[in-house]
Amino acid sequence: MLRLRRALSWSIDFALVASVAALLAVLTFHRVTALVTDVPSLATKGGLDLVTSRGDVIGASEHLGLSLWDKVVLDVEEAFGALVVVAFLYQWACLALLGRTLGKGLLGLRVTPRLPRHALRRAAVTTVADVAVYALACVLLVEGQFGLSVLVWAIAVLLFLVNALSVALPGRRSLADRVAGTSVLGVFQRAQANPMGEVPQG
Repeated sequence: MLRLRRALSWSIDFALVASVAALLAVLTFHRVTALVTDVPSLATKGGLDLVTSRGDVIGASEHLGLSLWDKVVLDVEEAFGALVVVAFLYQWACLALLGRTLGKGLLGLRVTPRLPRHALRRAAVTTVADVAVYALACVLLVEGQFGLSVLVWAIAVLLFLVNALSVALPGRRSLADRVAGTSVLGVFQRAQANPMGEVPQG
């Protein structure tokens, strides 16, 4: 069944993205650990803050703490940004060069038509629905914007469901397919456009 194969192919592709996320999490943890355990650098920074604070020990300590926190937040935000970029490049490169992602290839599926503009739009929508909005919600949470983070998280879930569940509608095309003007077919299945310009799927 095509829907089951599409679900399995998505699972494989998402597992690859999750693996990249795990790798970035480990790298970010090491960056943060190195930052907070760099005693000579922290001592120098703290000493300079104390000297320039004219004896305001509490103010100097607060400034050092905030500076350290800002660097930690930046490291985390860079990791989320890198994840979004990697997810997009994976989708775009696979679709533009091969006409399928690794997951689709393993399940005998392909994306048609295989043109650069279709690959770009489909990769962008897929990345936004699967990763980018969730990443934004996490960044907002780290920034302390709890209410906005929850709102963006809800939007992320809604967008993901719309993208995934639209496959059950007539034409069996995801939101990414509809925006990009593509369809997912079996490797040996022929694409035939109907009068409405959509490609039926088996």
